[in-house]
Amino acid sequence: MPDSHPQQQPPTHDGRAPEAAPALVLGGVRLADGRTVDVRVRGGRIEAVGTAGSLVPGTRLDLDGYLLLPAPAEPHAHCDTALTADAPGPVSYVPEDVQRRTTEAALLQLGHGATALRTHVPIGGVHGLRSLEAVLSAREALRGLTDLSSVAVPRVLTGAAGADGLAVLRDAVKMGAGVIGGCPDLDPDPTGHVEAVLDIAARHGCAVDLHTDGDDPARLARLAAMAGGLRPGVTIGPCTGLARLPHDVVARVAERLAAAGVTVVCLPQGDCAGLDDRRARGAHPPGCAPVRLLRSAGVRVAAGSGALRDAANPVGRGDPLEAAFLLASRGEAEPEEAYEAVCERARAALGLPEVRVEAGFPAELLAVRGDGLPGVLSLAYSRVVVHQGRVVARTSAVREYCTSAAAAALELPRQARTE
Repeated sequence: MPDSHPQQQPPTHDGRAPEAAPALVLGGVRLADGRTVDVRVRGGRIEAVGTAGSLVPGTRLDLDGYLLLPAPAEPHAHCDTALTADAPGPVSYVPEDVQRRTTEAALLQLGHGATALRTHVPIGGVHGLRSLEAVLSAREALRGLTDLSSVAVPRVLTGAAGADGLAVLRDAVKMGAGVIGGCPDLDPDPTGHVEAVLDIAARHGCAVDLHTDGDDPARLARLAAMAGGLRPGVTIGPCTGLARLPHDVVARVAERLAAAGVTVVCLPQGDCAGLDDRRARGAHPPGCAPVRLLRSAGVRVAAGSGALRDAANPVGRGDPLEAAFLLASRGEAEPEEAYEAVCERARAALGLPEVRVEAGFPAELLAVRGDGLPGVLSLAYSRVVVHQGRVVARTSAVREYCTSAAAAALELPRQARTE
């Protein structure tokens, strides 16, 4: 079984990699373009990329047989309810339990390579801001291991019932929620809901991330009209409802979303709506937004994991490479485009800087055992994760076969246990 764990290296007080820390050389690693190189990182950035064996000094980590990639990010998680599918009785929202689940889910995804994570947190109702407070506490505890950001998600923002939601949303921003969210599909006035979210975001300079099925093209068109030009940006997802609309309708909506600069986050493993919400919408089967069609219209499309072993989905790995694999296997993207959706596009949706395996770029890296991108998307067990220039997680897997005459005759590679 794979064994993944964070490396115990204390960060500085602000979570940044110590500038005085010794350099780390990732030796003999293969790049996506086929070159085998050494990569030296120091102070949270890539310092140099050179031919294999050429870079000194520094602690050397031999990564012969590994493919080195920019680290992916998780743009759409629900850490507060993660890992509760098998919990006996109702899910506990005691802050300590929410913080524990959030931490465990974030570390699980870090082990897969996601060095940044955005989680949607419901606010208001009987739980008020307690779940958000717990997630923010988890964020502080995880500094130096992974970047965790939160989306404050109120349920209703319009009418008499919406007054409390608006007040709680403003308090959430003051508490430190960096992104303002919402569920317009669940509000009696979806357009008014979006207007309220965009207004508060504009006042506070916050990004917006709306949770919507996207099955109403007129509503999406209005959203695009209102969101155009808003900075630091608007993200919507998972938009599985777009897959149920006619091709020409989706194409027109996609053009408007692209013109407004709206990013769509799709969930290749399926919708993350709760079971009750699915029944209310007619129990549509899980699906994925039409990524190829959206991309052809110029829409920025990122991909995430969504539900992680909770009421919406009893299974799930929280693995960005699985999300990319599903996009590629369904024909929605070529392997390179699929990885771009969980890496470059996902990082951009989170407002993070671009990462390339070149000198001067952030040292946010994922090394995966394998020769090329299609191969590692298909079968990627052994991984090394670098965040802020430090190795923060390692996963090692060993596959063994018993002695086989057929394997020996074909000279197939295998690992045998010494008796």
